[in-house]
Order: sequence, then C-alpha cells, then structure tokens
Amino acid sequence: MEWLVTLIFIVVLFCVVFCAVTFYHYYRKKRYIIKKIKDLASNTLEITPQEFFSLRNTSFGGKGSPSYALTKNFAGVYILFNSTKNMYYVGQAKEVLNRVNAHFTGKGNGDVYADYKYGDKFTIKMIALEKSGFKTLNDLERNTIMTYDSFASGYNKTRGNK
Repeated sequence: MEWLVTLIFIVVLFCVVFCAVTFYHYYRKKRYIIKKIKDLASNTLEITPQEFFSLRNTSFGGKGSPSYALTKNFAGVYILFNSTKNMYYVGQAKEVLNRVNAHFTGKGNGDVYADYKYGDKFTIKMIALEKSGFKTLNDLERNTIMTYDSFASGYNKTRGNK
C-alpha cells in the first residue's frame, strides 16, 4: 500500500512540474510576442487623422497625378488609439491606407468614427506585414490585439481572425 501512495505522489508531482513548465513557456512566449509587437509599433510613425489625410492627399506629380499614398498602399495592421478615452482599435488590411481612411470617414468601426466625429483625439500607427516576422495578417492582427488589450478594454469585438 505504501508503494501506491509513493506512486500517486510521483504522478501528482510530475503533473505539477509539467503544468508549471508549460505555463512558464506559454507566458515567456507571450512576453516575447508583446515585446516584438511593441518594438514594431515604436519603429513606425505615429500620426493624427489630420496628418494622415494630409499625407494621403499629397501628390508629387503634376496635375492629374494620383496622390503618393495611393501608390504606396501595403498589407499590414493599423493601431488606432483614442487618447481621450485611452482605448485602442486594431485592424488588418491588404491595403492599410484605404482601411484607415474608411474608419475616419464613417465606413469602418462605427464606435471609432462616432468618437472621432464628436471630438476625441486619435493617433494612428501602421505596421507592414512584410518584414514584421509574422507569416500572416491574421497572426499579426491577433497578436497586436492581445498586446494592446483592445478586445477586453478597447473597440475590438473579437480577438482577431484565426
């Protein structure tokens, strides 16, 4: 009977150690991803919606030339920060500039647009998928939503696409 108690003790101990190691690796990976996203975001330009519209409409060509921004659309994620309410919205797009524009012209997230329309202050950051280290837009978006906690305490209604 004593051997049974010892065996149960060993099995329980193994389970506790296994769970602790798994938990440790999960949170270590999570901290790594958060740092990576924050590093990507800190190495990008942070602009206001007004600056965004100004840059988007700038043309470096002659009359009838498309704006520079229309020729430089890219796949990636964008981070909209409402500094008035300390809330984030994270989204993804194959054409980030077009999608950011939609949010501030009433064709995106309705809550973001309403807050912007009624005077809340916003900033915009955009991260290109290319050279981000993430394989898909879904991975980059999901991890950015987690990093900025925009599902639990922001504008996002989901944790991102799977």
